[in-house]
Amino acid sequence: MYFLKVTFCVALVGLLAGCSTTTQIQYLEPAEVPMAAALKQIAVNDFDNDSVGLAGRVETKLHETVLNNQPYFKVLSRQNIEQLIAEQKLQYSGLTPEQKSVRLGELIGAQAFVMGEVTSKGYQDKWYTEERSECADKKCKELRRYKVPCKSRTFTLSAHIKMISVETAQIIYSGDLNRSGDWSTCSDRNYQFPMSAEVWQSYADSIAEEFVNKIAPRYVYKQIKLLDEPDISYTASQQSDLEQGIAFVEANRLDKAEALFSQLVFETQSNSATANYNLGVVKEAQGEYQEAKRLYVLADRLQKEPVDEINQALIRIDAAMANHQQAMKQIEH
Repeated sequence: MYFLKVTFCVALVGLLAGCSTTTQIQYLEPAEVPMAAALKQIAVNDFDNDSVGLAGRVETKLHETVLNNQPYFKVLSRQNIEQLIAEQKLQYSGLTPEQKSVRLGELIGAQAFVMGEVTSKGYQDKWYTEERSECADKKCKELRRYKVPCKSRTFTLSAHIKMISVETAQIIYSGDLNRSGDWSTCSDRNYQFPMSAEVWQSYADSIAEEFVNKIAPRYVYKQIKLLDEPDISYTASQQSDLEQGIAFVEANRLDKAEALFSQLVFETQSNSATANYNLGVVKEAQGEYQEAKRLYVLADRLQKEPVDEINQALIRIDAAMANHQQAMKQIEH
């Protein structure tokens, strides 16, 4: 399923476009760590110093990863892992954490083991002042300036996460993931800092999501501009097709937009860069990348002067095709 959202600008932009309609198109991109993407039966061990429940959030994000309407990962029960740790405890003397994870993974049939540590969690306060002003008299002819005490609070959460192949005992991902944010308030403002636990839980959720995005394909969204001004002389009917096609894109009716832009390409005998490009955008939004590329190449040949949208489309479509192909291989593996 492809998702497309439309917004509008106010300023004049682009050579062919007056006020461009901007669409948001969904793309499938491959995992950042290809070796990790191939290991889909995963176990998550308890993390060290994990007072924010990061391991559980990683496990949840793995469960929630769905691609092509199918769960991408098979996440093995942490309860079984804990039971095995208790049963096998005496046999693990002298083993590194990585070696222990490999042994456990072999016992429960996991392809990969995720382990980690919350390396830091805290906040730091700083005091400072801000200047204010108020009327010094009833008619406010003069201002009185004064300072008020203020405080800022910086929350931080950092974690180190590893993913280990059970078959090879190789660390296939190891990274430090960090989150931080600032809040501030002054004595004359009725504002309280957020609860620390809520902030850290939010950060833990964000870190877990970032980790899972590294090891699995994911959907991303990009803003793409349509061209809404003719590049050649249009008849009144052709101008109407252009406007109605853009209106149907706005209504997320790509089928109707496709029909109108296709008609416009036919009536202009494929000699309009605007018509070819806009139809290419619709094809791209529908996931028909080869046809979109053909239309972008044709639009490019018709450019009388450089048009940023067309130039960017030629670069974007090749990347989209390559990424989609790689991601599908990872999904089907």
